[in-house]
Amino acid sequence: MSAERPRLHVPSEPADRRATWYAGVLAGQLLADVVDGDCGIAGWLWDRWRVLEQAGLDRAAFGVVVSTYRRELWLWLAGERTWEQCCSGLLGRLNRRLSE
Repeated sequence: MSAERPRLHVPSEPADRRATWYAGVLAGQLLADVVDGDCGIAGWLWDRWRVLEQAGLDRAAFGVVVSTYRRELWLWLAGERTWEQCCSGLLGRLNRRLSE
């Protein structure tokens, strides 16, 4: 991976999508699909953090990192974590991954 790490920000909370994703899980959609799908959380975040590709992290690898963070994302969806808490933790994981 590139030595130059991109500066990522915590994007504005996708409150409208959060409600849709949460309702989907409650209706029986698999959390993995809500998190990992292109129309899910990972896809939404990838659209905002595409600069990661320039640092050597492709969409598939990004999806793996987000997938391993699924529990924390669920806690955000359920209202047990704030968006800031959730995203900050994910940014930490991404930064560690880029350091490898």
